[in-house]
Amino acid sequence: MTAPVKVWLEEDAKVLRMQLHRPKANIVDAEMIAGLDEAFAHHLDHPDLHCVILDGEGPHFSFGASIEEHLPDNCEPMLKALHGLIYRMLESPVPIITAVRGQCLGGGLEVALAGHFIFAAEDTKIGQPEITVGVFAPAASCLLPERVSQAVAEDILFTGRSLDAEEAYRVGLVDKVAADPLEAAFDYYDDCFAKLSASSLRFAVRASRSGLVERLKPKFEALEKLYLKEMMKTRDAVEGLNAFLEKRSAKWENK
Repeated sequence: MTAPVKVWLEEDAKVLRMQLHRPKANIVDAEMIAGLDEAFAHHLDHPDLHCVILDGEGPHFSFGASIEEHLPDNCEPMLKALHGLIYRMLESPVPIITAVRGQCLGGGLEVALAGHFIFAAEDTKIGQPEITVGVFAPAASCLLPERVSQAVAEDILFTGRSLDAEEAYRVGLVDKVAADPLEAAFDYYDDCFAKLSASSLRFAVRASRSGLVERLKPKFEALEKLYLKEMMKTRDAVEGLNAFLEKRSAKWENK
């Protein structure tokens, strides 16, 4: 099996390129999470680095997290690993631009939300569909209200509906809509970051997110507990996940 994440440097090592590398779905499973976390850990301290550009191979950024890893026996290590990756991204000393196209859903959107900018192709469908399989999205519940209004975050989280690129831009969920979001990301790097001091840029990034992880971490921890100790004890949460895996409609009992 190929490595879940491709990692390389461009622009004289000023740009760290990362690509989800399991098309077409690019499922954010334990292996993908570990690959992303390792790449960030290895490269972010390079003194010449100006930014990270992350995209997904193929027509879709990501269909979301692994449903199998959401089942009761597997969900705790998966959830803690994903949140560890998100903390690392939130504390990144350089800007992270995520270029998305096609489906950008669930855990894939949570990864994108942990970065600084989201550039989307015109065909992008972006959302948090977890509620439709009987669960909620802990990381998105923390991160969406940081990017959009509480009302918009609740619409996305409560309904599970997908937004098209233009609506996502209109509500502030994405920063730019472009025919080629990867090209737009490189253009943004060229126009905005390439001529800056990498050292000074790091101070600006650090200042902009000062205290963010410290403020959000208690909420992440509380929602991990709510997810693992309460919701995953319910009949409908397990039914929804199993129904998805079995390709059938869930039979809710509201308990």
